[in-house]
Amino acid sequence: MKADPFVQLRLLDLQALDSTLDRLAHRRKTLPAIAEIARRDDLVAGRQGDVVLAETTVSDLQRELDKAEADIEQVRTRKKRDEERLASGAITQPKQLEEMQHEVQTLTRRQSDLEDAELEVMERMEEAQRALDTLHAERSEHDDARAAAVAERDREWAAIDAEIATVTEERAKLAPEFPADLLALYEKIRSAEGGIGAAPIERGRCGGCHLDLMNNEKSAFRDAPVDEVLRHEECRRILVRTAESGL
Repeated sequence: MKADPFVQLRLLDLQALDSTLDRLAHRRKTLPAIAEIARRDDLVAGRQGDVVLAETTVSDLQRELDKAEADIEQVRTRKKRDEERLASGAITQPKQLEEMQHEVQTLTRRQSDLEDAELEVMERMEEAQRALDTLHAERSEHDDARAAAVAERDREWAAIDAEIATVTEERAKLAPEFPADLLALYEKIRSAEGGIGAAPIERGRCGGCHLDLMNNEKSAFRDAPVDEVLRHEECRRILVRTAESGL
């Protein structure tokens, strides 16, 4: 393949733009903020089971507490009614009076037992609520940190995207300068060789794979017409002669 030596040199400019675009794309995918977002998501997901369990515990204890309060209120109401009947003097029969007094005593003990049980449930409820509050606080912290990371990621993305747009525009202006066959060859090699389609010969070394050229390769490249498009036998990349080639 033949191409004007100046056009071959310009191929290095195209490669520089493409390498810049590759670096920007890689940077866009590997921002620290992206990793931080994923880390915070993992932390929240990892504690989600604990949150559900703690919420269930609090909910169960609340139902238990509501039932205890209802039971106490029922006993308290019944005891108050019996005490009012005793105080009214309506009961005159000794046996009935004794039975009523015994019932009041029984209700008093029952109320005391229920209140003790209620206190125990309240203590468990407070402990469970503290555990749930701690989990919610941790999740809130992770949510805030994630939101900050998202904002940071979006700011960096905006800056990178602006740079990508500028470089892409430069490339669009440069690409038409190349013959279609040379450009197609460059694109094919670049796709197959990790983004590098053309490289300079640098002091007797391939600038693409960084291997030293063999003496016979140097001789062949030195003797080749200036408009011949050179290829490295090892990596198959296009090699461009420059003032620093050392041939």
